[in-house]
Amino acid sequence: MTFSVLVLGSNSAIPTLTRNPSAHLLNASERLFLIDCAEGTQLQLRRYHVHFQRIRHIFISHLHGDHFYGLIGLLTSFHLLGRKEELHLYGPLELWHILRIQLDASQTRLIYPVMFHELTGDGRTGDQKTSRGKQDPGSNGRKQIPGTNLLYEDDLLTIHSFPLLHSIPTWGFLFREKLQPRKIRKEILNRLTIPNEWMNRIKNGEDYVDEEGKNYANRELTLDPPKPRSYAYCTDTAYTETIVPVIRSVDLLYNEATFMNDMAEAAREKYHSTAAEAAAIAKSAGVKKLIIGHFSARYDDLGPLLEEARVVFPETELADDGRVFSV
Repeated sequence: MTFSVLVLGSNSAIPTLTRNPSAHLLNASERLFLIDCAEGTQLQLRRYHVHFQRIRHIFISHLHGDHFYGLIGLLTSFHLLGRKEELHLYGPLELWHILRIQLDASQTRLIYPVMFHELTGDGRTGDQKTSRGKQDPGSNGRKQIPGTNLLYEDDLLTIHSFPLLHSIPTWGFLFREKLQPRKIRKEILNRLTIPNEWMNRIKNGEDYVDEEGKNYANRELTLDPPKPRSYAYCTDTAYTETIVPVIRSVDLLYNEATFMNDMAEAAREKYHSTAAEAAAIAKSAGVKKLIIGHFSARYDDLGPLLEEARVVFPETELADDGRVFSV
């Protein structure tokens, strides 16, 4: 099953001819989750041949323009293309006010329901505001990870938010697959007649006892399920070790790296990270791979940022526009 991240934008506030501002698309078993939506995101979705009507959930990390200025255009494109499926939108409450003003000013009434989920300053979700008054049963804060809030859950995946350290309220997002049931070996199914009522019990790890009382150890009957995969998105944040317990051991970490170390003071003033600081977080958290992005437009050549990060954490890559990272 697919678990991959498509980078739609790798630059910071000012786009360049080769780098769009922030947006990532997670494909988790062919379900598409959009994370941030800078100006030009829908053009990037078309450029990289994404069937964007399949996006059901959009997460906006904060209200700096390079993370949400493309949202109203995408929402109205959904409308003009005849979308019917509901869309879940997660962000600060002010985002919903902004969208309502834009829609009201253009006298647009979306033909599909938007389910808005407010993120609050400490990482929790507030009351959900929706265009049609519906509630999302998957956003009630169950199965808490310390320092986070559960935003979404289905049979395969959980998505949590957690606060970052920036000049305005900002959130990171943690995507984790669930451990799936064990798989019964095909040769076992061919050899033994196992009653239906035993199937789920065996998949959940029980030994099987047949009608004659013979015990079959579960490890002989089943295969290990695939290891659950994970991705953490940490954009626009100063260096802070508070996120380390949340993102510990993830397979893929995106951490912003707006500047190099020679501009560390500017990074602190603007509540951003350097490439070396992003790498230090990855190292402390014991992640498998780091991708860095949100680059300042001052850098035409990103090679030095990559080199600076790799000195600290060798498993670092650049979040180039159009690049896909599969786990």
